[in-house]
Amino acid sequence: MSKKKPGAPSATIALNKKAKHEYHIEDRFEAGLSLLGWEVKSLRAGKAQLTEAYVLLKNGEAWLLGSHMTPLTAASTHVIADPTRTRKLLLHAKEIAKIVGKVNQAGYTCIPLALYWKKNKVKCEIALVKGKKLFDKRATEKERDWNRQKQRILRDNKV
Repeated sequence: MSKKKPGAPSATIALNKKAKHEYHIEDRFEAGLSLLGWEVKSLRAGKAQLTEAYVLLKNGEAWLLGSHMTPLTAASTHVIADPTRTRKLLLHAKEIAKIVGKVNQAGYTCIPLALYWKKNKVKCEIALVKGKKLFDKRATEKERDWNRQKQRILRDNKV
């Protein structure tokens, strides 16, 4: 049974919809995000984008680059807000070591998939991915179309 209220907002802030189309997702991790006050307020308003974002691993730390959080005019009056600043991802050392090992040896890439609320904290779901070839993208699209067509046929036969 769901504990969510009917009018409650979704926990998801932003999704990287391009990721599933462009990459094979191998492994997922949940990371905390180090944010400033104005960024939290803009996230509550849903003003974030992850489409061009990626994760940089440097000196045993993970950083989120290229994510865009639009500052609210009312919240960031006393601060010079940089919407595309580099934000630190909070991960355990073992997780960072595992990600670094796969990125360096196996040719994986690390990208953010989603930003969401978990209790009162902002979390970022990151993933180790491998790029899809053009024929993989076509096969995925073909399968999606076939599943959609199957659903239509089943729905029409029930009526």
